[in-house]
Amino acid sequence: MKRVRTFLVAGLLVWVPLGVTIILLKILVDLMDQTLLLLPMAYRPETLLGFRIPGLGILLSLLVLLVTGILVANILGRKLVYFWESVLKRIPLVRSIYSAAKQFAEIVFTDNTQSFNRVMLIEYPRKGLYSLCFQTSSNLGEVQAKTGEDVVCVFIPTTPNPTSGLILMVPKSEVIELDMEIEEALQMIVSLGVVVPAWQGKGKQSPAALAKAPPQS
Repeated sequence: MKRVRTFLVAGLLVWVPLGVTIILLKILVDLMDQTLLLLPMAYRPETLLGFRIPGLGILLSLLVLLVTGILVANILGRKLVYFWESVLKRIPLVRSIYSAAKQFAEIVFTDNTQSFNRVMLIEYPRKGLYSLCFQTSSNLGEVQAKTGEDVVCVFIPTTPNPTSGLILMVPKSEVIELDMEIEEALQMIVSLGVVVPAWQGKGKQSPAALAKAPPQS
């Protein structure tokens, strides 16, 4: 029975990751294929060819993104975007959603910010327990002024779904910066801590860890 269990686990380790990958890719392809609905019925691939080819929407999506980027990169395009955003900002509910979504997209997809490029460790939910987190902001304005401390804003993702979580304002002195990459930290979170990234810095300790270490006799 032990050998049978070993074989079953070995089979699961092959098919579960493959199945999850296929399902996620299918969802992504089907979602991007929805862009084909932008085309007139007479010019859609299934009308011209007589059958549907999955994945053609990816090409159209990339083309739409490329053309949009070219248009908004010039003065006229920027003016159109400014006009469009000014209209959206006048709609009460839409204004809040659009502004938050735009700020989040700018943080994630641009390289000119310090957000989501550092993996950190903080003592949460109490002293002695540690949680992985990502730095989202270091310029906190009023929060920093009224706390009287040099603080950073961090996002603590939930597991196994890292898209939800909570934010905390933490003093820099209580934050431990890690060497692991963002992707490695996300793998660790999604895998419930089973997948632990390799670390080549054995023997290196942060000042906070050295301060907690017992004195050597």
